Amino acid sequence: MSPPRRLAVLCSHLRPDGAEPPAENERPAGQQTVISASPCGDDDRGAAAGRVGDWEAESCVFCRIIRDEAPAFKLYEDDVCVCILDSHPLAPGHSLIIPKRHFSLMEATPPHIIAAMCSKVPFLSNAIMKATDCDAFNLVVNNGEAAGQVIFHTHFHIIPRRSGDKLWPTESFRRSSIEPNETSSLISCIKEQLDSSEG
Repeated sequence: MSPPRRLAVLCSHLRPDGAEPPAENERPAGQQTVISASPCGDDDRGAAAGRVGDWEAESCVFCRIIRDEAPAFKLYEDDVCVCILDSHPLAPGHSLIIPKRHFSLMEATPPHIIAAMCSKVPFLSNAIMKATDCDAFNLVVNNGEAAGQVIFHTHFHIIPRRSGDKLWPTESFRRSSIEPNETSSLISCIKEQLDSSEG
């Protein structure tokens, strides 16, 4: 598949309305294309793209679940995402919200996909907490290897919690106050990064 055709296929996943991607010279300075799209959806474009040997999509367990090629206990599904029980739960009812299109990391996932996933959290977590008779839940995103991400397909964990379950050892750690001198330089650095990202 030629590079322009491959880019068109990738962008069709991100722009289902058929809008053309901006040309390289039309992108804001320094903006990179950090997408990893795959044939997770059930529409024709996704199915067609999936047959071109995209190794990441073919080997991704979440993509295979979405294509009904691997087993999972599905709790919920809509046009954008699916919610399944985690196959190795930290607590009964531990569930995952997974976008139907493949994006390896949060920063590669379009904001409208993240927004759609987030909009389902109250609905899904409420049902999971009631079903498991829990007091609360953690919403966790492991983004990147150092953060504990194992499957490189963006996903949220909903982990039901009970008072005193001691699920996270760090919950008993004493937390120290922030240092004002270190904090001011950190704030400046973060704001500088935010400003450069907006421009």
